[in-house]
Amino acid sequence: MAEYCPDPGGRQKGVTIIKPIVYGNIARYFGKKREEDGHTHQWTVYIKPFRNEDMSAYVKKVHFKLHESYTNPNRVITKPPYEVTETGWGEFEVIIKLYFNDPSERPVTIYHLLKLFQSETDIMLGKKSLVAEFYDELIFQDPSAMLQQLLTAPRPLTMGVYKHETDFEEKKKRTMSNLTGAKNKLQIEIGELNDRLKQTREAITKFKEEIIKLEGGEDIIDT
Repeated sequence: MAEYCPDPGGRQKGVTIIKPIVYGNIARYFGKKREEDGHTHQWTVYIKPFRNEDMSAYVKKVHFKLHESYTNPNRVITKPPYEVTETGWGEFEVIIKLYFNDPSERPVTIYHLLKLFQSETDIMLGKKSLVAEFYDELIFQDPSAMLQQLLTAPRPLTMGVYKHETDFEEKKKRTMSNLTGAKNKLQIEIGELNDRLKQTREAITKFKEEIIKLEGGEDIIDT
């Protein structure tokens, strides 16, 4: 890595840089409880780049905070892959905190619920791993000159391209399709409601006219 002056430089006003990431966990069931400690799963919790780039160019370290029942629940990883592998029997919230090479940039905290259990048969039998991973984005608003340089000159991963367990492009397509379908359905329902409202208003107007006619007839009779 190139040497940088301790002074990160002034903020680059109006500059926004987005870094897509993937975080989550993968877990495999042992098939039964382990006799020595009752653990049922081996799992790995992680955070990684969405694209093929080396996050260590701008990430100084990643702090994983595990459940207090683990020996040394605070795990600090200073180079890729940013992940922690353990065994256990229960689900809990993992706190993932990213620290950046620019000391003036605030750390980013991500909360992930470690997922171990799912009703799918192959996962319950240990024939298939459970995957719970999510797409997110690190958004750097008005970064320092130093951080802007680190973010815009990414290095490819020397350990090989990350292969995500989830096909996020397909997931995006399904989500957009579902949103489009829901929007169309909503527009139809709104149209039907507007028609009913129009019919109701016309009926109210007609009733008012009938009432006025009746009240007018009564006045003539009274006279």
